[in-house]
Amino acid sequence: MAEQIPEATEGGRLAENVMHFARVLRTAGLPIGPDKVLDALEALKVAGIRRRDDFYWTLHAVFVDRHDQQPIFDQAFHVFWRDPHLLDRILQLQMPSTISANVPEQDPLSQRLAEAMTAGQEPPPPTEQHEEEETKVEVELTFSHEEKLQTMDFESMTTEEQADARKAIARLHLPVRPLTTRRFATDPHGRSIDLRATMRASLRQGGHTIAMQRRAPVRRNPPLVVLCDISGSMAQYSRMFLHFVHAVTSDRDRVHTFVFGTRLTNITRYLRHRDVDVALDQVGDAVVDWAGGTRIGACLHEFNYKWARRVLAQNAIVLLVTDGLDRDAGEGLAEEMARLHRSARRVLWLNPLLRYDQYEAKAAGARAMRPYVDVFRPVHNLNSLTQLAEALAAPSARDRAHPRHRSAA
Repeated sequence: MAEQIPEATEGGRLAENVMHFARVLRTAGLPIGPDKVLDALEALKVAGIRRRDDFYWTLHAVFVDRHDQQPIFDQAFHVFWRDPHLLDRILQLQMPSTISANVPEQDPLSQRLAEAMTAGQEPPPPTEQHEEEETKVEVELTFSHEEKLQTMDFESMTTEEQADARKAIARLHLPVRPLTTRRFATDPHGRSIDLRATMRASLRQGGHTIAMQRRAPVRRNPPLVVLCDISGSMAQYSRMFLHFVHAVTSDRDRVHTFVFGTRLTNITRYLRHRDVDVALDQVGDAVVDWAGGTRIGACLHEFNYKWARRVLAQNAIVLLVTDGLDRDAGEGLAEEMARLHRSARRVLWLNPLLRYDQYEAKAAGARAMRPYVDVFRPVHNLNSLTQLAEALAAPSARDRAHPRHRSAA
């Protein structure tokens, strides 16, 4: 670990090599932008590059934000800076193994790294096979891939699997049943008589005949308010969930979306664009605190006092997407969650940490939020998004307490 980095010192191409290394990490899924590349170069000026371990930990301190990013960084570092022959072995992982059924399952981190290292390169030519055999293998692999994709964690997906997951998310729908409102509309099969409409119809006929006009309560989809955490620990899940929110926004009206990290940002109008890629590009330009810290209490305080009266009317449903890890240790969070719960019809907390069977809400922020949540569910794969519709369709305790809403979702 004490040898020099030849790629970094030879020819004075340190900045270019660091930039290419950061590009590989970004393609592999790490949230790295130009600002981190500049920070890495400044850090290397201070730490120096005479020792390999100093060089490793300097880049690690700048590029790695979470423990689950450590394996990707470690593999990429040794491939890019030390062992070029290791890349050839990783490239072999991309070729589907259909010859023997005893080949072990591929490491998803290595797959993602191999895709990042070979971005823009042509794949190796396929081997010659009989037409009948090729058709059989393709069907089997497609079925297995689609079945596995439903239960695969968003964090461990390769680039290609994430693209397939986004296509599947675009086809999802959120079948929330409409609520019965206090307004009425003309309905020939309505149970109640509309006296005003009856009198108007009678006067048009000169008062000789009285044709009873009937009415029924208007049913309308309740507003859906999404509060999505985009901090460092939630970045990968929030990106995938925003694809789901875009599909819901295109499918129904009155969907309001907010993202928060250290500040609250309203992105509703950006997600109304029909093209999801354009919509998320606009979101990326508008949000300045992506993959940073989390101040849940402060952001909920801003939402309650600035936006709650505008978007939480008419029995709105709130989807709160966060892992409950608060930089402020839950300061003021219980009061803001209580106010949010009083203002909304239902509050659903979607937490990716629930994918672990032994998860307990031990963090201060999570403990403060838990008493004011109607539904507590995971959101980490396609199956969890599908099950979200079932949770919204089930009546809550608040619905059972009010007979007027018993027929609602």
